[in-house]
Amino acid sequence: MSIRERLSGNEAAAFAMKQINPDVVAAFPITPSTEIPQYFSSFVDNGQVDTEFVAVESEHSAMSACIGAEAAGGRAMTATSANGLSLMWEMIYIASSLRLPIVMSLVNRAVSGPLNIHNDHSDAMGVRDSGWIMLFSENNQEVYDNLIMAHRIAENKDVLLPLMVCQDGFITSHSIENIELIEDDKVKEFIGTYKPDHFLLNEKEPMAIGPLDLQAYLFEHKKQQADAMRNAKKVILDVAKDFEKMTGRKYGFFEEYKMEDAEVVIVCMNSTAGTTKATVDKLRKEGVKAGLLKIRVFRPFPTEEVANALKNAKAIAVLDKADSLNGAGGALFEDVVSSMYVSNIHVPTVDYVYGIGGRDTTMKEIESVYRDLLKIVETGDIQNPYRYLGVRGDK
Repeated sequence: MSIRERLSGNEAAAFAMKQINPDVVAAFPITPSTEIPQYFSSFVDNGQVDTEFVAVESEHSAMSACIGAEAAGGRAMTATSANGLSLMWEMIYIASSLRLPIVMSLVNRAVSGPLNIHNDHSDAMGVRDSGWIMLFSENNQEVYDNLIMAHRIAENKDVLLPLMVCQDGFITSHSIENIELIEDDKVKEFIGTYKPDHFLLNEKEPMAIGPLDLQAYLFEHKKQQADAMRNAKKVILDVAKDFEKMTGRKYGFFEEYKMEDAEVVIVCMNSTAGTTKATVDKLRKEGVKAGLLKIRVFRPFPTEEVANALKNAKAIAVLDKADSLNGAGGALFEDVVSSMYVSNIHVPTVDYVYGIGGRDTTMKEIESVYRDLLKIVETGDIQNPYRYLGVRGDK
């Protein structure tokens, strides 16, 4: 029987970490993720876990410590946000290139500058091509569930890649919601014991970690990383099936909300999906065939599956909570239109950059996007596909 509780997103993440009981947690505080290691350190102090908690002097050191722990054969976790992730940048790439299945909670926040402590997805988008699996979470329940599944995915022998679980800073991280927790013994059985095949402290197999890798081999090693990311697609679904058997909660690459006959569709990630669902419900009552595709798995990006889910739409809007500053739309938009084009599916698609720096996004604004899509369906005229939602002075 599940345990009913009320937790913030950060508390949910820390509670999942307590049940996972990793060998090492290394962290440095940064808003809005600070509460995660703070809560977890109390579990260490109370003797509820036997984790080695390492309070380091910077986020770069936090990821370095996780890399050392994981390379030595331990299970390592951390949490960070925004500029903290930026300071980790060098080690983020090293973690994935060494095929170390570290799990990180990323509480999404705007990256400076100018300085802003509120939510957008610029931190996650900055490392989207670093070789980490990336799961996004609409609410606190998904934060918890994604973390429980994370190690099973990352540590699979066909994957062995680090994984980050993303949630929206303050919007979910500090908001309290009802949540269903899993019993400790079931979590322990589900996750299992980490038993790497190769690790530094194995005296029977002397090895080097992170050696110089020049022209003769680096290309092949990067191809192996890419293959592992592709392998992760099947593993993510397999783990989700086992998770559903245990909890009754079903997860896939994305969630389709009222997509069966949808003509105008929004694609988005994280907490904005909740506002969009409420808007879809409102428009459905008015006879508008609106739908939502909420992306959960951003890396590896489920290209064929996304294209198939969107093929019957008449107009699509992709919402990006980060601007790529490239003049050609945000990162999610690029992945969606690439998926559609490669699958030879051509549906009018526009991008809306929104919510930068924590700017509130209302049902009224989401409804305006659907109204814009209805005009595109009616006229066939996209005009400017690169748009902004909720920004002052935009014509």
